[in-house]
This record gives sequence, C-alpha cells and structure tokens, in this order.
Amino acid sequence: MGLALRLKPPLFAQSKALAQPQKVTAAVPFVGCESDGQVGPVKAPTGTSKLVPISADSANHLAYYKSEQGFGVLAPRGWSCFGVYGSNGYALYVSPERVTASNLFSSTWSGFTGPAIELAGETGDTSGRFSVARVIARVFPAHKSFVEGVIAEGIEPASSFPFGPYPEDKLTYRSKEMVEYETPANTEGLGTNSRLKKNAYPISGAAILIGNTPDLMLLAVRLSPDLTDLAPPIIQQLERDAERSKH
Repeated sequence: MGLALRLKPPLFAQSKALAQPQKVTAAVPFVGCESDGQVGPVKAPTGTSKLVPISADSANHLAYYKSEQGFGVLAPRGWSCFGVYGSNGYALYVSPERVTASNLFSSTWSGFTGPAIELAGETGDTSGRFSVARVIARVFPAHKSFVEGVIAEGIEPASSFPFGPYPEDKLTYRSKEMVEYETPANTEGLGTNSRLKKNAYPISGAAILIGNTPDLMLLAVRLSPDLTDLAPPIIQQLERDAERSKH
C-alpha cells in the first residue's frame, strides 16, 4: 500500500498569506461636519458608527466624516472637517489642520498645502456640468457626448475641456464610469483638480460618474508618509458607497 503524504505548503506561500491583513466588518466612529453655502450655515449632522469591511488595524485609525449634504468619507481620526454646498453640488474637506468657512470662502487662501482629503460632488444638470465635463474629457471617453453638449452651449470655449489624461497621472479603470488615479508629487493632474495644491507628496483618489445625467464624485487624498496605507480603504469605501447609491 502506498503512503499518502500530506505536504506542507512552501514557506514563502505561508509568509505571503500571513502578510495579508484580514478584513473584517469593523465599526468606525461617525463625525458630523458643519457646512455653509447657498442658504447659509448648516449644523453638523449626528450619526452612528459606520460598519465598513476593512482590516481591524485600518479601522482603529479611521473615522467616517459627513456633512448634511451628499456622501461622507473615511479619513484619519482626530482630523477637522467642513463642508460647502451650492447649486452646483457640494464638497467636504477633512484635514489635520482646522478647516473653516473663513478659509474655504477666502479670496486669499490658495488651498491645502499639506495632508488633506477633498470629496467633491458635482451635479451634471446644473452649473456643476462644467466641472463634470472637464473630468469626463480627461478620463471618461465613453461619455464624450456629454462634453460635446456642454461645449455646444458656447458658454465656455472648447479649450476649457482638453481631451485625454493628464500626462503624469496613473489611471486604473474599474469600469467605464469609475477610475482610480494617482497624481505624482509636484505635478498637475486629477489630484490637483481640487483645493489640494501640488507638493512633494502624491495625491490619490477616484473619479466616479453616477446616474444618467451624469453626476460626478471626485475624491482627492493626500496623506503623510506614515498614513499612506490608509489611502486604499478610504478610496474603496467611496467606491462601495457610490455603487450602493445606484440601487
């Protein structure tokens, strides 16, 4: 009778498996953010902890920030947040530095020069259509007709909507309506199509089209080197939220 040998997996395979963080459904704190805009200041909403499918270690470092308008976003715990809104859409800003209306509405403040997260929602059938069209021209060729329609209005010149990706951006398509990107350090790209100014650190994020109009979600994430491992779960959570909104 032959002997059946139970072989152990190679050591490198075991090491690789051990190196993968185990994802769990973890609760992260909810942080309400004040906002201001077209009809005046709005108080921070209240909410309960949000369940997210991330590693326990990531969950220990993140919270879910949300203003009264639109989507929320994961960001490092203990950061400051503030939202703005208008007929074109809304934006939520989260930063380790205090974020206030006086900065965001100031004509002299140039933007975030350090770590920050911006989540912008632009509405495609209002004045937000110009921002939507600019991003579509860059990364969503399947929706070129939307850009052509905006150009045909004659309000902004065609030169305001250059077609084709930013030269240095690295793009990863999840679908025809969802793309992840990285804008390298000290370059212009999707990441700087925000209130985040270019500096010595890269900006990562995602651009997502939602609905038939379509509307646009644009996320820009710049973290300090010790927190860069948090960028993927931040981006992936927005993608999950966007997908759920379609149903």
